[in-house]
Amino acid sequence: MSLQVENLEKNMAKLTIEVPAEQFAAAVKTAFERNKNRFNVPGFRRGKAPLAMVEKIYGLEVLYEDAANIVLDQTYPDAMRESGLKIVSNPQIEVVQLEKGKNFIYAATVAVRPEVTLGEYKGVEVEKALAEVTDEDVEAELKKVQDQNSRLVTVEDRPVADGDQAVIDFEGFVDGEAFDGGKGEDYNLTIGSHSFIDTFEEQLIGKNIGDECEVNVTFPENYQAKELAGKPAVFKVKIKEIKVKELPELDDEFAGEVSEFETLDEYKADLRAKLSETKARQAATENENRVVAKVVAGAQIDIPEPMLDSESRSMMNDYARRLQSQGLSFDQYLQYMGTTAAEFQKQLNPQAEQRIRTRLVLEEIVKAENIQVEDSAVEREVAAMAANYKMEADKVKEQLGESGLKQLKEDLAVQEAVDFVVAEAKLV
Repeated sequence: MSLQVENLEKNMAKLTIEVPAEQFAAAVKTAFERNKNRFNVPGFRRGKAPLAMVEKIYGLEVLYEDAANIVLDQTYPDAMRESGLKIVSNPQIEVVQLEKGKNFIYAATVAVRPEVTLGEYKGVEVEKALAEVTDEDVEAELKKVQDQNSRLVTVEDRPVADGDQAVIDFEGFVDGEAFDGGKGEDYNLTIGSHSFIDTFEEQLIGKNIGDECEVNVTFPENYQAKELAGKPAVFKVKIKEIKVKELPELDDEFAGEVSEFETLDEYKADLRAKLSETKARQAATENENRVVAKVVAGAQIDIPEPMLDSESRSMMNDYARRLQSQGLSFDQYLQYMGTTAAEFQKQLNPQAEQRIRTRLVLEEIVKAENIQVEDSAVEREVAAMAANYKMEADKVKEQLGESGLKQLKEDLAVQEAVDFVVAEAKLV
C-alpha cells in the first residue's frame, strides 16, 4: 500500500491510497466466497460454480463493490495512522481506479482537527452569579410544598371557574365527522393549564354540572396530526364534575405533618438553609459556565463542516436512544413534531458547534499549561464509577478497555483545565 496526503482548505485533507493489484484480486475472491450462493450458473449447483464461470457469465464487476469495501477495511485504518493527521470525521470515499489486473486506487477526503488560537484564558472577568436566598424564595418553596399537600374537593353550588379541575366527556368533529383521538370520557381537565388546544378551557368557564355545550376551536398550523393542522373543530362537551384544590393552612400543624420540625418558623429556617445550599451549587456551576464561555469566545477556530455534521449526528443518535428507553421510537417523535431527521439534526448544529469549540479550547489549554493527570486520579474515577454502577472496579476497566481508559484520562484533564480557568478568573 502507498499513501499520498494532500492538505486542502478549511481543515480538510485528501488521502490517496494505492493498493497492489494482487491484494485487490484476493479481495475479489473473498467477496466471491461470501456471495457465491447468489449466482445461478447452468450446469452447476447453486454455490458450486467456480469464479471463472461466474466471471464469464456475470462479469467480475458484480463483486467489485464488496471487494472494494473489504480492501477499505484492510487499508484505511493503516493509512489513517500513517498519515499522521488527527482525523475527526468519517472519510468520504472516491474510487479513482478499479480495473482487473491494475492497482486499486481510492481517495479518502477527511476533516482534520482544526488549529486553535487561544485568546485570553487567565484572569478573564465575568459577572458573578449570586447565591442569595430571599424571603420570596422561601415563600415560593413553602407554597410548592403546600400545593403538593393539597386535596381536591368536589363543589356543586357554583359553575366552572379558572383553576378548577373539571371532569368532562368530550368528542371532537371536523367538517361534521368525528376524528381519531378526539374522544374522551371522565377526563380530568385543569382549567387554565392550557393542556387543550386554543380556547377550549376558557369556553368551559361558567358552565354548571350536567351542562352539555359545544366548544369551537381551531387546531394550530403546526399540529402533530397533519390531517387536523389548521382546521376548525367543534367539540361536544358534557360537564360531569367540578373539583377545586383545597390548600392546607400554613401553620405549626402543617410544619409537623410535612417535616421533622414542630413549628412553621423552624421549618422555614430549614427550607432557607437547603435553598442556600442549592443556590450555592447552582451559582458555582453558572460561574464555571460563564468563565468557560468567555474563554471559548476569545479563541479562534475554523471548524470543518464534516466535523460539525459528525457531532450533530452523534447528538441526534443519543437523543433517539433516550427516546427509545422511554418507549418512543425516533420516527414516531419526528412524526409527532412534524419534522424530519435532517431538519432535527440541523437544529442541533449550534449546540454541536459550541460543544466542539469548548472541547477543543479546553484541550488546547491542557497542552498550554502542561496539565498532567495522575494514574491515581483515573483509579479514583473508576472506583466512583464502580460504586455508582454497583460493579467491581476491574469489571469497569474491562468494559472501558484501553481506549475508554485513555478517553477517561483526557476527560479528567479537560475538567482540570476548567478548574484552572475558573480559579484564575475574576468574578465581579
